[in-house]
Amino acid sequence: MKAVYTERHRSHDPQFFLVRGVVRRTTEQPERADRLLKGLAAGSHDLVEPTVFGQGPRARIHSPEYLRFLAEGWEEWSALGDAGPEMIANIHPVRQAATYPTSIVGRLGWHTADTGCPIGPGTWAGACAATDVAVTAAQLVMDGEDASYALCRPPGHHAYHDMAGGFCFLNNSAIAAAHLRLRHERVAILDVDVHHGNGTQGIFYSRADVLTVSIHADPKYYYPFVWGYAHERGEGAGLGANFNIPLPIGTGDDAYLLALDSARKTIEAFAPGALVVALGLDASEHDPLKGLSITTDGFSRIGAAIARMGLPTVFVQEGGYLSDVLGDNLTAVLGGFQGAR
Repeated sequence: MKAVYTERHRSHDPQFFLVRGVVRRTTEQPERADRLLKGLAAGSHDLVEPTVFGQGPRARIHSPEYLRFLAEGWEEWSALGDAGPEMIANIHPVRQAATYPTSIVGRLGWHTADTGCPIGPGTWAGACAATDVAVTAAQLVMDGEDASYALCRPPGHHAYHDMAGGFCFLNNSAIAAAHLRLRHERVAILDVDVHHGNGTQGIFYSRADVLTVSIHADPKYYYPFVWGYAHERGEGAGLGANFNIPLPIGTGDDAYLLALDSARKTIEAFAPGALVVALGLDASEHDPLKGLSITTDGFSRIGAAIARMGLPTVFVQEGGYLSDVLGDNLTAVLGGFQGAR
């Protein structure tokens, strides 16, 4: 399987992470990519440099105001003179009957859902590189590859149409799906990250052409807390095109595979022309964020189950944080997929 990767992700090196009132070093570190690269090498996957697609694919998903904020925000923040080393909001305004702010401090709050997405001098460049990686992987499948893998960093599935959150700035999986829509009438996104893909859900919630399916730790007890419940099914034209499967904290391989089989039936009924897998590896039993308990063998079984859907497939890297088995889990899921094809 061809794997798309660029070193340009390293320009994004966030530091701040607030956990239950305690400031820590974020788990979304550049070292993640190094461990994932070892997993790709172990699976003998060919690395491909991304094509630079520019702003077009991003603009299919994100608003002009939001893209301008991300592109220009650091310069405005730095010009304040007394601001910190990363852009972290001190307000998150409720938007009902609200006015779009002029101040960079106000716009930072407007465009971020939480404090888990600090913006530094290289965040925009890194996020843009990740979208190029995702779109290149989608293009490979459109050009005839059976499947491809996009090593995206920063991740993207918590990013909304005009709002960052949870380590995510630009929604790589949504952007890949929108690119596939240029060829296919319907596209499905299967999110196997331990966290609900709330940004992806929000982007497509009123659309009937993109099915969003997310299997994740129960948001009653786990980020993002206020999205990801089973009753969230879409609205308007998109009613029925959103499917959430929240699982109890600590769920292991067998119960997870049962949930994935339910997701498969929903995807097959939708009959998409292509599949995007939002590949979070943070469901691992060894992941520092501790939500689910999937083993390395379980990831291989997940990959095989996805392969049996028989769809052109783009794997887009989402979560998966620093553990000794991160690379092994990537090797396992891609190997399981290829072995079942």
